[in-house]
Amino acid sequence: MNNSYHTVNPIIRIRENELLSKETFDQLIQAPSFDKVAEILKQTIYGQYMVEDFEHHFEQSLNQEIVATYKELIPIVPNPDLIWLYTMRYTTHNLKVLTKADKMNENYDYLFIPDGFYTIDELKAAIETGESSTLPKSIVRSIQEVREYFEESRILQGIDVIYDRFFLSEQRKIAESLKDIYILENVIASIDLKNIITVARCLMQNRTKGFMSAIVSEEGSIDKEVLLDFSNRTVADFIQFISESSYADLLEPALSKDKIDFLKLDVLIDNLLTSKLQGAQTQAFGPLPLLAYLNAKDIEAMNLRLIIVGKRSGFTIEAIKERMRSLYDL
Repeated sequence: MNNSYHTVNPIIRIRENELLSKETFDQLIQAPSFDKVAEILKQTIYGQYMVEDFEHHFEQSLNQEIVATYKELIPIVPNPDLIWLYTMRYTTHNLKVLTKADKMNENYDYLFIPDGFYTIDELKAAIETGESSTLPKSIVRSIQEVREYFEESRILQGIDVIYDRFFLSEQRKIAESLKDIYILENVIASIDLKNIITVARCLMQNRTKGFMSAIVSEEGSIDKEVLLDFSNRTVADFIQFISESSYADLLEPALSKDKIDFLKLDVLIDNLLTSKLQGAQTQAFGPLPLLAYLNAKDIEAMNLRLIIVGKRSGFTIEAIKERMRSLYDL
């Protein structure tokens, strides 16, 4: 698989040069007005979106930019599953919001995030009928499971549980099929970290062991039963467990004796992937430069969205900075 990326990675190197620098982001954070933000972004690939009142529909502009990236890369990648491994989070998000919209007779189309593979119409049709000739069988099975669940229960949270289970199982399956130990290790680590956050939130909300069992994944490296054993213990006990795990150094800044800073936790976990992929810059072959670029593009969009929405909502510069994700070190 490594040699098959020798024609893709030169394109990735060119696209990396279009990523916004740390200096540009510093200028955007400090910008006193949206006119100044537009002036800065006009000098970048986002200049095409700098129209009047751009700040009110910039999220849609970012989606357009991400879709353009996917459309360029998917046809030239030897195995498109590598890209879906990264964008599947958006597929899962779309399944959740569109299924809830269908069950509640609401319109949540504005929450749709392009994943580069499956259109909103394809997903809607499958959700409405339980069948599809264009979607992968794994997605169709998850939709059918949700439909069966909803025949017996009207609790919307069950929709999230089923689709999250699909997401983590599919992530592990695709990672194993790619036969790249680095990718597999990162997927397993991401599942472990999701499980840790899930258990922590359950403890904070006094959830039952049965509830925890339904949403904690078996696909990670931490034994599920070990995690479930904390259902009758304190948050402080679980924090002690985390501090003695292989993830202690990563998560320690978000932990205190009996409290977890979930905002900081999310930032730390996103930054972990960026730091792990940083070494891909030096690789001439293999799929990692592509994954590193996809992550960098995603982080860039996340940070731009944060700056625009934050300024629109009156966030202080300090509040924006503490939510910013680490940038790709160009």
